[in-house]
Amino acid sequence: IKGTYGHELNQEIKNALSGRIYTTVEKITFGSVVLPQIIEQRYKDEEISFELIGLCTDICVISNALLIKAHFPERTVSVDSSCCAGVTPESHERALDAMAVCQITALNR
Repeated sequence: IKGTYGHELNQEIKNALSGRIYTTVEKITFGSVVLPQIIEQRYKDEEISFELIGLCTDICVISNALLIKAHFPERTVSVDSSCCAGVTPESHERALDAMAVCQITALNR
């Protein structure tokens, strides 16, 4: 819930971001339909690849990975499986399998 402690970034993440340039994207649902647009505006002339991490592999990560892959079909999209977790270990693995079929690579699996 926005404005509550649970909405805040973990202190370790805040520390890791300190001094870096980044863009916060607030999602209203599992996947962010504006995320590919933001990426395209910021990196329109650059050859980039994508590596995603996050919670939950089987809900938010897969949603955003598929949105990015659909918007940038020729770009490399990967998910660092060691930096993700699903609702259950089994659903985490199923999500990684589903992404693999869609040419999204699972790293550290």
